[in-house]
Amino acid sequence: MISALLVVSVLAGLLLVKSQSVIVPGAPWRDTSGNLIQAHGAGIFKVGNVFYWVGEDKSHNSALFKAVSCYSSTDLVNWARQNDALSPVSGTMISTNNIVERPKVIFNSKNSEYVMWFHSDSSNYGAAMVGVATAKAPCGPFTYKGSWKPLGADSRDEGLFQDDDGSAYLLYASDNNQNFKISKLDANYYNVTAVTSQLNGATLEAPGIVKRDGTYWLIASHTSGWDPNPNKAFHATSLSGPWSSQADIAPESVRTYYSQNAFDLPLGPNAIYMGDRWRSNVLGSSQYVWLPLDFSSGAPQLVHADVWSANVGAGTYSVASGTTYEAESGQLGGSSRLLSNSAFSGGKAVGYLGNGGTVTITVQGRGAAQWVALYIANGDSSWRTTTISVNGGSSVTLDQPNTGGGGVVLSIPVQLNLRSGSNTITFSAGQSNYAADLDKIIVY
Repeated sequence: MISALLVVSVLAGLLLVKSQSVIVPGAPWRDTSGNLIQAHGAGIFKVGNVFYWVGEDKSHNSALFKAVSCYSSTDLVNWARQNDALSPVSGTMISTNNIVERPKVIFNSKNSEYVMWFHSDSSNYGAAMVGVATAKAPCGPFTYKGSWKPLGADSRDEGLFQDDDGSAYLLYASDNNQNFKISKLDANYYNVTAVTSQLNGATLEAPGIVKRDGTYWLIASHTSGWDPNPNKAFHATSLSGPWSSQADIAPESVRTYYSQNAFDLPLGPNAIYMGDRWRSNVLGSSQYVWLPLDFSSGAPQLVHADVWSANVGAGTYSVASGTTYEAESGQLGGSSRLLSNSAFSGGKAVGYLGNGGTVTITVQGRGAAQWVALYIANGDSSWRTTTISVNGGSSVTLDQPNTGGGGVVLSIPVQLNLRSGSNTITFSAGQSNYAADLDKIIVY
């Protein structure tokens, strides 16, 4: 049996190298050279018609600083890795023994330079500072200017917002993560000048702001370590507030589809929510959950999509449609059994998979590598795995996150080679551990 992190990721990546046109939330995402994208805690900015994505390189599976990576793209799907934007400097707060997280870059027109802000910290997260670096090119390399506590107070998770008039603001978790602050930057974007707004007792982190029709929408998570929680939205007509009470951007039970906000990028009248699905024990295998953030109801709501695309020129998005196959309609094998729960599609799912239990589902393919979304429920506090075999071939193993309860269903993607016409897909054969319960699959 072969790990999905090694095989499914590689197989999926082969097509990504050839150029992709879709975004698949939670799937291994490879750059144009075929390597897994390492840009967690994303910051996105645009220069001309080119988007740049800076983020944390976690390929060493550690929270400690390795590099701020930089990627470029014209379509938000196919990303080419450039030189590292920021590299460790020994004897400083950005050494390999320190924390550098959530890098964000904005352009300062006064000085014609790019300014990066990031969470700068000691290895035990006790320093709670911001760091700043500057460069004359989008990917730098950036020159480190220093780290400090803004206005003498803590700053951990942070973001930046640049308003229409060019004024810029630091968004940050402060005062031991209890209070959330928005502070205005000076004309150079090198430091903060004053607190513009403070949400006392909010316990927010992972912030981003999207401005729509004169209203500022703050998107942020609460604090739960590496584990996901229901991210929230707040709104105000001025950055100084008053800010509204919090509102959900997705059903609470799905915990923002097992993700945490990193950046929110405007897309026409809507936006793209760009989140991380953290895996604290293998940080380099943390996946990206990018979803449309739709404002048509008057408030931002995540659009659940297994496969979708963004038209950056038109400022629109479209969600792919697939063919649904209910797991309970498949052929159960061994000790697997039907489960009943109103949360499941059709009220039923297949459980007791693995440890002798299997289910085989017959699907139609088109003779290509196709995305398949598994709708699962895993009430454990830890991840599970399932084997997957197509037409009796060699199996691969797919990791399955805890979904937040046995009655909470999430979808996870895998790319499988399906022949034209009928195919059989067998789940959970040959594994001694239990897999997650399987509600249904959708083939795209």
